[in-house]
Amino acid sequence: MIHKKPRTYVPANFEMNWEGLEPLFNELIARPIHSVEELEQWMRDRSEVEAAIEEDFAWRYIRMTCDTTSEDLLAKFQYFATEVEPKIAPCNNELNKKLVESEYADQLDGEKYFIYLRGVRKALELFREENIPVQTEIQVEQQKYQSITGSMSVHIGDKEYTMEQAAVILKDTDRAKRQNAWETITARRLQDKDKLNELFDHLRALRHKLALNANFENFRDYMFQALGRFDYTPQDCYAFHEAIEKEIVPILRDQAEKRREALKLDTLKPWDMDVDVSGKAALKPFKNGDDLIEKSIQCFSNISRYLGERLEIMKDNHLFDVESRKGKAPGGYNYPLAETGAPFIFMNSANSFRDLTTMVHEGGHAVHTFLTADLELNDFKHTPAEVAELASMSMELISMDNWDVYFDNAEDLKRAKRDQLIDALKTLPWVAVVDQFQHWIYTNPGHTDAERYDAWVQIYSRFGAGFADWEDRPDALQNLWQKQLHIFEVPFYYIEYGMAQLGAIAVWKNYKENPEKGLQQYLDALKLGYTKTIKEIYETAGIKFDFSADYVAELADFVKGELEKI
Repeated sequence: MIHKKPRTYVPANFEMNWEGLEPLFNELIARPIHSVEELEQWMRDRSEVEAAIEEDFAWRYIRMTCDTTSEDLLAKFQYFATEVEPKIAPCNNELNKKLVESEYADQLDGEKYFIYLRGVRKALELFREENIPVQTEIQVEQQKYQSITGSMSVHIGDKEYTMEQAAVILKDTDRAKRQNAWETITARRLQDKDKLNELFDHLRALRHKLALNANFENFRDYMFQALGRFDYTPQDCYAFHEAIEKEIVPILRDQAEKRREALKLDTLKPWDMDVDVSGKAALKPFKNGDDLIEKSIQCFSNISRYLGERLEIMKDNHLFDVESRKGKAPGGYNYPLAETGAPFIFMNSANSFRDLTTMVHEGGHAVHTFLTADLELNDFKHTPAEVAELASMSMELISMDNWDVYFDNAEDLKRAKRDQLIDALKTLPWVAVVDQFQHWIYTNPGHTDAERYDAWVQIYSRFGAGFADWEDRPDALQNLWQKQLHIFEVPFYYIEYGMAQLGAIAVWKNYKENPEKGLQQYLDALKLGYTKTIKEIYETAGIKFDFSADYVAELADFVKGELEKI
């Protein structure tokens, strides 16, 4: 069993409410500091408060997403979001000012604290008192997405399915069954399209207001600063989109044509894109949630004893919720528990191959959480998404050579590896679409729903539109963006998946060439948390932070070569 590290500043049996927090913040704000050593102790005490707050919030979020039907769990989450966080925000701003204005700040270790102090100064620059209630409303509103989508289910035949469970039927070799499942799923999603449009319109307006209050022209430009994107610009993102269109889309278009020929179809429809072209039944890598966890522990152990032990610790401490069920929020995540030093993995398993890749993806995040658990300050653990997703997406590829624990049949193992590599490539244009769509949304804040539909279709079509024919169902195509949780809940957190996917391919290439060295470089990079720049972290992993067309082409060629070997 794991235990939280003993607290030295926050009371051991502290009850998380504003009445308890206020004296701690007041003491930190008022505390006299007479040396650099006292300043560093003050920073550690502040870090301990932040970790306690983050873990309490984490559990409120986790419990709410595990059961979106519970009004009590929703109320507990909303209490924190509306009654506690708004009071914390101005206190944090005062603490940031106290730190940077301290006469001892210049005596801090410049290398150790560079990233941290850079983030503190950026937070001070962006803080606006009038944005506190706006941010509170955004946080409450965006959770409505999960309530809406978590309640979705469909009846196919005489059985009720969650959306994740129904999606498994899209792999059925019977085309009529696939089409029926797709039409049923699509009809259910379209029932709530107006509700989701209305929600998003409200979120868009609130986010634009946030940007204007902070003296930005639009929310896109505000978020580039708020996300701490010190290493690249919006123009770099557009260049990345172009590189994907030039180097990746043609490969996937060729793959789609091979799919059409193998399935002996005149035209590929959306319900033809997930079935195995061999004509074999969908891969079944595990029996149920418990089996998925056990096999994943074995898979990670076969890579490294340390990796397997991390998942074993999580299992022993009940830090998994993996089965799909009605009333559970959609999607999957790894949520770090700041004080415990371990994470919680949430996902919606429907006994499919996709669930295997989700588990090893979130497992990569979990390993990252463990590796950074002992870093001195809580902020050192707050890795940017470009690094966090490198941890998870690299694990998807590194783990492949040990997927025999999921597949007894050698041919099934080959199919799984082939599908994974094609999915790695397919990730890139979808990332480009979602990212470019958000650039358009927030640089055109006054757009109508109809204009948003048109923009989505135009952008999606540029990157192949999933390489399927949507002519008969334009309504489904227009609303496809509503499936992407990130657009509603974590705006602009998406380009990082594309950057990290390229990085992951490079990590895997190193691992293939020298497993021991490649794995150690990967782990050494993750141990850094956010104490170095993104570029330096990637260099520690033995790779480049580069998304130029030439680099994209180089990595795409490597993946094509590996596909040919399978």
